[in-house]
Amino acid sequence: MTTTPPEPDAPTAPDAADAQPDGPAPDAPARGMRQLTAQEFSLTESVGGVRGVVETLLPGVVFVVVFIATRELMPTILSALGVALLAVVVRLVQRTPVTQAFSGVLGVAIGVLWAWRSGDVEDYFLFSLLTNAAYLLVCLVSILVRWPGVGVVVELMRSGLATTREGTKAEDAPEPSFRDVFGGWTAWRTDAVAMRRYAIATWFWVALFGVRLAVKTPLYLDATTEWLGIAHLVMGVPLWALTLWGTWVVVHPVLRRTTPEQV
Repeated sequence: MTTTPPEPDAPTAPDAADAQPDGPAPDAPARGMRQLTAQEFSLTESVGGVRGVVETLLPGVVFVVVFIATRELMPTILSALGVALLAVVVRLVQRTPVTQAFSGVLGVAIGVLWAWRSGDVEDYFLFSLLTNAAYLLVCLVSILVRWPGVGVVVELMRSGLATTREGTKAEDAPEPSFRDVFGGWTAWRTDAVAMRRYAIATWFWVALFGVRLAVKTPLYLDATTEWLGIAHLVMGVPLWALTLWGTWVVVHPVLRRTTPEQV
């Protein structure tokens, strides 16, 4: 576990009590893709915690169950949308961050809209197929042009553009020029080891999106909705978390031997 150093001007206890209750904790765990820059990989945090997993999987589970029970379009898509909306409402009531829940409801809403307009319940999954195809293409192109996507994402997070060395605030430091910022960030591309590892890690994501498309596209074309829904669940969060862990294993040695200032 990493230890966050105290801020140089940490508030006293009375001032801390007046802090905004909704602000993120200074030692808040890295979640999702930010796990790639963590010192230790947490499978739970990589999927957004237990609550994040439930919010992500539940609409799909409800979709499959209701469709098998009714074989009807409207009850199926509306029940999935209702569950996704409920997750957002609960977070709003509890005054907790809604980013993950809101992104989930947006994806569900797009799927519901497409299925409703076409009248085919399997079109609920069409948006997912298209986004996976787009991500696959982006990852492939990034490797071919020698800007591996994982390297771009990881180095952007590492540069952060939020803090400078010694823990000082970015706004306390002299304003860097665009050339300085961009030149410093792109220096990782001259590191042969880093480039090789970032390319290997990006191939993991090519494999993820490729396997999803290879399995789900035939099911979509055959309108095998229940099996398509099951495949969507199985190849969603579990496979994504496994790929993220594999990516961390490959890129972590690069992060250990270099610091953002050296990149």
